[in-house]
Amino acid sequence: MNPWFLAATLMLLLLVPSGLVCLRGDLMRRLVGLELSGMIATLTMLLLAQAFRREVYFDLALACALLSFGAGLVFTRFLERWL
Repeated sequence: MNPWFLAATLMLLLLVPSGLVCLRGDLMRRLVGLELSGMIATLTMLLLAQAFRREVYFDLALACALLSFGAGLVFTRFLERWL
């Protein structure tokens, strides 16, 4: 196991507290948890791309980063009446 896989595993463990915030927090904390989860998932994909030494996988991480930002905006748009 190389250090990139170890770092990716540790990043995946960080998704657990972020997911708990998404499930149990108030509306603003859920939004922060959603954005944090997207960032952690993107960084995990970048680490896995480096671990596998495949440059093609970096495109997946870029797409995840763009989609997670858009998902946060959509989530905010639908929740703006309660914020």
